Amino acid sequence: AVVSTQSTGETLDDQDNPHPTNKRRSCFEAMEKVKAEHPWFGIEQEYTMFDYTGRHPYGWPSNGYPGPQGPYYCGVGSDRVKGRKIVEAHYRACMYAGIKIAGSNAEVMPSQWEYQVGPCEGIDMGDHLWVSRWILQRVAEEFNVVISFDPKPIEGDWNGAGCHTNVSTLAMREDGGYDHIIAAVEKLSLKHEEHIITYDPTGGEDNKRRLTGLHETASIDKFNYGVAHRGASVRIPRQVEADRKGYFEDRRPSSNADPYDVTNRIIMTICLDE
Repeated sequence: AVVSTQSTGETLDDQDNPHPTNKRRSCFEAMEKVKAEHPWFGIEQEYTMFDYTGRHPYGWPSNGYPGPQGPYYCGVGSDRVKGRKIVEAHYRACMYAGIKIAGSNAEVMPSQWEYQVGPCEGIDMGDHLWVSRWILQRVAEEFNVVISFDPKPIEGDWNGAGCHTNVSTLAMREDGGYDHIIAAVEKLSLKHEEHIITYDPTGGEDNKRRLTGLHETASIDKFNYGVAHRGASVRIPRQVEADRKGYFEDRRPSSNADPYDVTNRIIMTICLDE
């Protein structure tokens, strides 16, 4: 992939060993082991725009709060949507850079947005998402806006931000794949704690503020899954159930999660039984 070879790199120490912050190497090694299974990923990256101070949500009233959540999700109109020029500039920049960006939408909280990257196979998921985040920060800089990937940037009755990760293997995408999807989800249920530790950079502390069982999240303490269930740890799309093949969506990863860690942990659980 162009992005992998020209825009990203790995950090090594003075002995040419992966630096402790280099999560790409272990992810790459895992993806190589399961190459024959052709794992695909699609990540929904949520984020929040702040003004130049990084403390006040972009476009929010200087004193007080906007109206309650409801009209902002996938909204249109300047009374409901803030920052669309940044969103569209980011989208065009990603396409120009060869990022597999696939969509974008305004989110539930005002000044909160999402874009989707994928499908990407194997290590490409982490490569493409990390570069897309850098491009977003760089584009927002031109507008004097700060991008936050914090999973719960505003306390109270406001949605948090996640990095929902959609997953499939070749067996899941082929006829009869639904059984493989259920088998993978059952494996995930046995490793819930390991995944929570991996799904944000603080070992789960960031996600505690987000995965409360409210605001379209599952509880951080309990694994559950269901069809078309936004309050589940893992959601199986309704069309996937109807088609009996496709993919599943892990809704637990935090918006500031490392995609190398996330995709690596998923593959370790569902393909490598580790």
